[in-house]
Amino acid sequence: MSEFQELSHHIQTIARADEEQQNSILNDYIEEGLEPGSVALILEAFPIDERVRLWRGLPLELHIEVLTEARADVRNSIIAALSETELKITLAKLDNMSLIEWADSLPDEIINEALSLIEKDELELYDQANEYDDDELGRWAERKVVTLPFNISVERAKVLMERYSYDAPHHIYLINKRKQFRGVVSYIDLLRAEPTERLKNLSSENVVTLNAKLTLAESIEALEHSSTSSMPVVDDGQTLVGEVDWHFALSTQREIYETRLMAGTGMDEGDDLFAPVVKSSQKRGVWLGINLMTAILASVTIGLFEDVIAQVVALAVLMPIVASMGGIAGSQTLTLMIRAMALNQITVGNRWALLKNEIGIGSINGLLWAVIIGGLAALWFQSGILGATIALAIVVNIIAAALFGVLIPIVLDKLKLDPALAGSVILTTVTDVVGFFAFLGTASLVML
Repeated sequence: MSEFQELSHHIQTIARADEEQQNSILNDYIEEGLEPGSVALILEAFPIDERVRLWRGLPLELHIEVLTEARADVRNSIIAALSETELKITLAKLDNMSLIEWADSLPDEIINEALSLIEKDELELYDQANEYDDDELGRWAERKVVTLPFNISVERAKVLMERYSYDAPHHIYLINKRKQFRGVVSYIDLLRAEPTERLKNLSSENVVTLNAKLTLAESIEALEHSSTSSMPVVDDGQTLVGEVDWHFALSTQREIYETRLMAGTGMDEGDDLFAPVVKSSQKRGVWLGINLMTAILASVTIGLFEDVIAQVVALAVLMPIVASMGGIAGSQTLTLMIRAMALNQITVGNRWALLKNEIGIGSINGLLWAVIIGGLAALWFQSGILGATIALAIVVNIIAAALFGVLIPIVLDKLKLDPALAGSVILTTVTDVVGFFAFLGTASLVML
């Protein structure tokens, strides 16, 4: 059974159980190794009242971790249902990483209360993280790492490890007195080394560090090409900030993917499956309104040729083909562009070459499908003129789709707008308008 099938099975089993048994079943799954992220997904699959009850029944040590793994709206729905005492107890257990994750989605009064309740050490780490922007690696780096002076002996290092009760780490970061990064030592190598050996002599050579100012996308790419499971993060002065690992890369990449997927319909990655009806209706209604405006623009274009459509009914039959071919061609180019931009592959130096390449592809596909569709239309309606008209419209629309599929995301990016959010709507409008105008405009000239 795959992970997703297993999760679906868990949800179904809990949903079918009596209310008194549901928490017991969920806790049994946790004892069997169910991860907090999977627990959060299970809670999301239940209406808010049931979700809150299931969360309250979790082991106390999992409360914060499950809420942090949950989507923003899901987390907020649980927090909103807590009593004042429950909320204070929950906020007091926050660590710096959880508070950073929560800060963007909770009201300021709750965040301020959390800041007054969390431990002093966690507050200091939270303040350090806030020195960086949301899209900078330094904000999300794990700051709780094991560090030791780089020039001490192995014997001294072991004494310090015992004194500070460090759990056995995978590796240890070496720093100088100014907390600047000087290397990394495997914990296994430390245990095997001679007592008199210096830590700096055990350090791995050519350790690659990540600058805390890197964007999340750049950091993920670096981790993807790294031979290690984690990488140290340093600031411009080489001071050790913390580390990031493959788990960070996977979760961040998933969030980026879900954000872009949801953005295409005007929704947010943190949206709740069981969000309140009125709130969801308002949020989705805005997007429907935007779509209505673009649809009206396409309809106005059709309305300009009302007389010719009335006289040649075949035009109304064939119009969806013109729009559909342009739409899919444009979507292919737009998807390619959004992926390339997410990977920082689009630069001033290659935009023109990419544009020419896409127009070339559009020209070939346009001519090929124009011949096929034009021939079919001519045979269907016994009209060579009609076949030639739709063939011309197909060529024009597919080339236009390629052109605007490249230009629209570039322009939106320049305007600091997410191409994944607005790109598809704008492109669909452009291909509809261009396709209808080319098809109906040509028909009005040659068929009347």
